[in-house]
Amino acid sequence: MASIPTLPGITSRMIPTSRINTHVLFSGPDDGEPVVFIHGNASSSTFWEETMFALPPQYQGIAPDLRGYGDTEDLLVDATRGAKDWTEDLKALSDALGDRPAHLVGWSLGAAPLLQFALDYPGLVRSMTLVNPISPYGFGGTKDVDGTPCHNDFAGSGGGSVNPEFVRRMQIDDRSAEDPNSPRNVINAFYYKPPFKADREEAFLSSLLLEKTGGDRYPGDFVPSANWPTVAPGVYGPINATSPKYFNLSGIVEMPQKPPVLWIRGDSDQIVADMSLFDFGTLGKLGAVPGWPGDDIFPPQPMLSQTRAVLDRYQSNGGSYREVVIADAGHSPHVEQPDAFMAALIEFLKG
Repeated sequence: MASIPTLPGITSRMIPTSRINTHVLFSGPDDGEPVVFIHGNASSSTFWEETMFALPPQYQGIAPDLRGYGDTEDLLVDATRGAKDWTEDLKALSDALGDRPAHLVGWSLGAAPLLQFALDYPGLVRSMTLVNPISPYGFGGTKDVDGTPCHNDFAGSGGGSVNPEFVRRMQIDDRSAEDPNSPRNVINAFYYKPPFKADREEAFLSSLLLEKTGGDRYPGDFVPSANWPTVAPGVYGPINATSPKYFNLSGIVEMPQKPPVLWIRGDSDQIVADMSLFDFGTLGKLGAVPGWPGDDIFPPQPMLSQTRAVLDRYQSNGGSYREVVIADAGHSPHVEQPDAFMAALIEFLKG
């Protein structure tokens, strides 16, 4: 069923649902306590296989491919709904599988549908694990811990914020290492803390290359802006869906039911950081994008500080969270430092 061969002990199924045919990987017993793993951008469920395999025997691992990724049916992401297309797909999958409350684990962009799901369907969430998560205020275009937009049209976020050469190389299925923008080099330079390379490098590269690309897929469309850096979000695709124009999940602080949260991240992440190398504010400040208007107008997005501020409020309002920083890891601690990652995750799940 899966385009990419799975590890022994991982099974692949296509699950028809009321919304979309969803490709899902499974591990462990069918009656085990469910742990749902949600992948990030430019990846798929393949990145979770080792983690699923390492779960104790009382848990069932469930890892879907989100809409737009992997082997799931190729349907549009309506970015104007924020993360809701993904969330409603996950609820339809939950319905198909029997609607059991689950532990949710979301990596990077995968934290977006996780948090939206918790807001929309709190009775189905036992705990939330955020792995190097996108900020609750989205990616790009905000300038303080309260998520204040840099511009009123949210310029600097959305589909126009992605390097077009990287997208072009995805579209031609580039598996080379000939250019810094090749998918292989982006994985090795930014998903991990160099010089780390994954044993399953080819499978992970294939996972990235399964993402659906184009003006209405990844990264999405965009419109011109009079504000620096002259592009603003469009209405389709995953990067527009996580623009702060449509995406703000700081409302988790007001949830009546607050499942416990584990925030786990690598100490050397260059993607989700207070000086992210994928953020226009950082790139402008470093001189990589000309015309930067300065820190007063468009500073680097304080992504970690935004997440911490929201989780502090979550805790002040009756919830609980724990932050775990894994040494010598970048954006993918579950791949780079699996023993440390699993120790923290299993302790949290059992707690």
